[in-house]
Amino acid sequence: MAEKSSIFDMIGPVMIGPSSSHTAGVVRIAGAAIRILGSLPTHATITFYNSFARTYEGHGSDRAIVAGLLGMATDDKRIREAFEHAREAGLQYTFQSVGNASTMHPNTIRLQLRDERTGHSVEVIGQSRGGGVIRIVEVDGFPSDFSASLHTLIVDADDRTGSIAFIASVIAHDDCNIATMFVSRKGKNDAARQFIEMDSGIKEITLEYLRQLSWVHRVTYIPNIE
Repeated sequence: MAEKSSIFDMIGPVMIGPSSSHTAGVVRIAGAAIRILGSLPTHATITFYNSFARTYEGHGSDRAIVAGLLGMATDDKRIREAFEHAREAGLQYTFQSVGNASTMHPNTIRLQLRDERTGHSVEVIGQSRGGGVIRIVEVDGFPSDFSASLHTLIVDADDRTGSIAFIASVIAHDDCNIATMFVSRKGKNDAARQFIEMDSGIKEITLEYLRQLSWVHRVTYIPNIE
C-alpha cells in the first residue's frame, strides 16, 4: 500500500507545501526580515492578517514562517519539521492573528524580531502576492516597497539636501544599476530611509564607504533572495 503524502511534500522545484502564497512567499518574507535584522532572531512575534489569519495553521504558513526565520530556503525539506528545529535553535516565537484588517493585503504578515545576543530588533510587514512573489511594505514604521528578488540596499540617513542624489552617484560609480528607489522620512530634516533595489550586487568597499559618512546612520545590504 502506497504511503500517503502530507501537505508538506515537495510540489515543484521551488517550494514545499500546498501553496506558493502560504509557503514560498512566507519563507521569503521571513528571509528578508532576518537579513534586515542582520542575524537569526532569538525571539519573534508573528502576526497573520486577513486570509492568512484564517488559514495559516491548516496551510502550513506557521511552519513556513518559522523555517524562514531559521534561514531555510523555500525548497528545504526541513520546513515540515520547522517547530522541532526552532526548539533546537532556541528560537522563541508567538503567533497572533487579526482576521479583519481592511486596509491590509489579504496575505499580510507582521514580524517583530529581536536578537538578544546583539540587542538588535526590527519590525517588518510583508505581503505574499502569489507565485512566491512578496513585497516588503514597511520596516520599523517606515513605508517601503521592495520585493527582495533584486539586490536591495537600505540606507538610514539624515534628511539633507542632495543625500539621495549622492547615494545614487556612489552606487553608479560601483557599476550598479538602480531598478527602483523608495524613500521614506519621519519629517522634513528628520530621519530618512532609502530602499534601493539594484540589478547587481554592490562591493563591500562601497558599503564601508557609505557607512563611514557622518550623516549616514546605518547601511543594510540584502543580496537577492534565491
